[in-house]
Amino acid sequence: QVQLVESGGGLVQPGGSLRLSCAASGIFFSLYEMAWHRQAPGKQRELVAAITSGGRINYADSVKGRFTISRDNAKNTVYLQMNSLKPEDTAVYYCNAVRYSVGRNYWGQGTQVTVSS
Repeated sequence: QVQLVESGGGLVQPGGSLRLSCAASGIFFSLYEMAWHRQAPGKQRELVAAITSGGRINYADSVKGRFTISRDNAKNTVYLQMNSLKPEDTAVYYCNAVRYSVGRNYWGQGTQVTVSS
């Protein structure tokens, strides 16, 4: 059974930092592209950051220079370090594991991030 379990969300003041973690099980983690998406109330889900199995990274323009995605294949975990948080970063953040070659796409349950004073 595939599980993606996010943690690290919470309430933080503008300018603060949070580190999200996503622990994966039931997949051959190192072969998967891992990504973080987010969905704010009334908005569509959007890609925040992604890291391929080979380590190639891309970010949404809105988070470049503030967020950092990384992965630890030994721990089957992907991270999202979020710095200089803004109120507009408030959303539910979802972990995503995808392996296009075999048509596999999995999602976590999401973790709430709220940026507010």
